[in-house]
Amino acid sequence: MKRLIIIALALISVQGFAQQERKERPNRGDRTHRMSDLTPEEAANLQTKKMTLNLDLNASQQKEIYAMNLENAKKRKEMMATFKAKKESGNMDKPSKEQRLAMENAKLDHQIATKAKMKSVLNKEQFEKWEKVQGKMHHRAMGMKKHDGKKRGDDLKKQ
Repeated sequence: MKRLIIIALALISVQGFAQQERKERPNRGDRTHRMSDLTPEEAANLQTKKMTLNLDLNASQQKEIYAMNLENAKKRKEMMATFKAKKESGNMDKPSKEQRLAMENAKLDHQIATKAKMKSVLNKEQFEKWEKVQGKMHHRAMGMKKHDGKKRGDDLKKQ
């Protein structure tokens, strides 16, 4: 009888731990939504301050980079508004192959122009550090996408 009571207590205590509420991690969508509520000036200011901390920018570099960030934030806000309007109107057709190619080319042209501007504004060490951060962001973004239906580690299993 003692054993039965001990086993019952053990099961109840294990179940009690299993039922504890987990702390909710902030949803990434919430963070993105909060960022979209910012004006282009606020977003550019925040991004410039982060870059100043990371790259140790001087005052003239901060002004030039703020101008770039402001231009980018305005374009991004405009694109988000266009996308939202299309979504609400129900005209969300998948882009054709030519449209996708044009969008990808425009994105890459913008990245090339941004890289050239940054190279002219930053010194060699700052530029190398900025490129390193950009590479990490690119890899993180690519990690979220599926690559040819492969799972992580599939290529390691084949070896």
